[in-house]
Amino acid sequence: MRFFSKPAMPTPETALPGRDTPVAVPAQHAVLGTRMTPPFPAGSEQLYVGMGCFWGAERIFWQVPGVITTAAGYTGGYTPNPSYEQTCTGRTGHTEAVLVVYDPARVDVEVLLKAFWENHDPTQEDGQGNDHGTQYRTAVYPTTAAQAAAVTASQQRYQAALTAAGFGRITTEVRPFSEAGPFYYAEAHHQQYLHKNPGGYCNHGFCQVAYDRQDPTRVELPAG
Repeated sequence: MRFFSKPAMPTPETALPGRDTPVAVPAQHAVLGTRMTPPFPAGSEQLYVGMGCFWGAERIFWQVPGVITTAAGYTGGYTPNPSYEQTCTGRTGHTEAVLVVYDPARVDVEVLLKAFWENHDPTQEDGQGNDHGTQYRTAVYPTTAAQAAAVTASQQRYQAALTAAGFGRITTEVRPFSEAGPFYYAEAHHQQYLHKNPGGYCNHGFCQVAYDRQDPTRVELPAG
């Protein structure tokens, strides 16, 4: 029997040094054709989520009607402009994250939270599936007071559903993006990775317990 010790988060003092220069970001989203960097359209809002590997997580959200753009990156940590390789050591403090820019007039944040909760295991601490480490931790970082209230209510609601189904407690890190940020874009080849590599690794999909069984808007990944 093998035992795994709990991954340790670095401190600002022990985190890896970073870079002054951000990575180059593609001008357009490979699927949606929209810009991936600010400025975003007037009236749009941003939500940041961590669900394990950002490849599959990003694909979930670019499929949601009303989402303007998405991007893979790193947030919640200390190292400025980290590389993918640095983040994978668990020594930057970041989690692999997805930026979701959406039009609140076309999609309610509840739909995004439903996609978030249902398509990963929020009870698995510091990892998803076979991916282990703080860089794969479950997280959601709201950017507005209204988002924060919705996240808190949604967590309580989903915890009740998980408990009723015999599952454990939610371990998701929830804090304002103003505390968790900034968001650092991942390297260009990670952006819309599963569109560019349809057979690529993905461990995301419906995780057994519905957020709201009466809501027909559950977002699922296509087969394969």
